[in-house]
Amino acid sequence: MFSDWGLSWGGWMDNRRGEWWLLAQLLLIAAHLLPPTPASATWGLEIWPRPLFLLGAVLLITGLALAGLAFKSLGSSLSPLPTPKPGNQLILNGPYRRCRHPMYQAVLVCSLGMVVAFGSLLHLLLLVGLVLVLGGKARREEQALTQLHSDYALYRSETSAIVPNVPWLDWRS
Repeated sequence: MFSDWGLSWGGWMDNRRGEWWLLAQLLLIAAHLLPPTPASATWGLEIWPRPLFLLGAVLLITGLALAGLAFKSLGSSLSPLPTPKPGNQLILNGPYRRCRHPMYQAVLVCSLGMVVAFGSLLHLLLLVGLVLVLGGKARREEQALTQLHSDYALYRSETSAIVPNVPWLDWRS
């Protein structure tokens, strides 16, 4: 499966298929496992408010569900790299009807869920890092998709990128 995605040791060394974007994404996602910093006591709270924790949990579960739908919709075109797999198909149905990068959107919703659930400045910084990395990764991916699929330009002009009407996360041409 990894070789089918185009992952190689050489790519990790020279970023030929955008491996460094993937590495940055994975590191930021993994860092979400760090404990909330600063602790809620810093805010003058014994514990973080339960309604915020529950809202964060709902956002996290929603993000995971969105990721599952996007994962399923991509089928054999799935690749963690911003360079599309050779022979990939342009997917325009399912979650791809409302957003060009629903997997990235799902990651951001999960990250937002962590921020809300724990009230952590660390996790807020991780969310901002993910916004920057996924916005950049998506732009690189779209350069290749525009060259591979003649109808991608129309799709790009009509469909939001990651989050509708949010600078850096939605660019339509």
